[in-house]
Amino acid sequence: MVVAPDGLGPSRRSRDAAKADGPAADVQRALDALQPFGSTLSIKLYRVHLDPPPPVPVIPCLDHEAMLHQNVPPHAAAYLQEQASGELHEVTFYPAARRIQIDTTSTWGECSPESHNRLRAFLQSAFPGHQIAVSGPSWWRGERRVAEVCRAQVSLRKVLLNDNIEAVQADIERLQIIGSLMEKQSRVASWGIRTVTGPILTAAAVILFLLLGGLTSILVEADVTALRYTLVGGLGAAFLYYGLKAVQLTEMANRVWKRGAEYTLILAERRRLKR
Repeated sequence: MVVAPDGLGPSRRSRDAAKADGPAADVQRALDALQPFGSTLSIKLYRVHLDPPPPVPVIPCLDHEAMLHQNVPPHAAAYLQEQASGELHEVTFYPAARRIQIDTTSTWGECSPESHNRLRAFLQSAFPGHQIAVSGPSWWRGERRVAEVCRAQVSLRKVLLNDNIEAVQADIERLQIIGSLMEKQSRVASWGIRTVTGPILTAAAVILFLLLGGLTSILVEADVTALRYTLVGGLGAAFLYYGLKAVQLTEMANRVWKRGAEYTLILAERRRLKR
């Protein structure tokens, strides 16, 4: 093999060039560009490795690591504290798509609309070639309720900035207990729906068939049949609604648990960096 004057072979130089231009390099440049706005307090990585690691807590992105399908591109999310106000934000960078996403759910109650608007204006000026998007809480997944449950027990500000780590850890443990109780409640509701739906719908259909049969002298047969189907269908829709609420509660319990796990990882990294 011919050795280059710098002592590196072609394959070594190509690997170094790819590393310099890969997602990790793009993420590092994006993090550096955020410094005028505020301090980076913690970083979440998905399929990205920063070398050397920054001197802040670095954890995996649990939301996307736990997804059923691996169709999410490599990215990094950073918790920021604005210098002007001290308020908190979460910004996610997708280098391959040249997209930046502001997540307002994870920082629920931690920033004002004015600070959010300043962040958007800063990102638009600092990253002119990127698409800036805002991700808010999803009603279907119950993310607003999850944010309120989490904030009632422990705030993101405490996890990132409070020096009394042991007290914050106790708050996180209470949050995880609540998440476990939500998950158990969803199991009870789901089991109840699966158990009673079939028998109750069958019994209701028989009873309605007998009771409404007496209306054939007043109504035509087609109207009576339509009324039977409507009442049975309405009862089935009610059971379906409660079944979907049980599924939604399971999703919310998982999100509460993941938020507690994320906070635990951040505290563990803060302890490690203090040593």
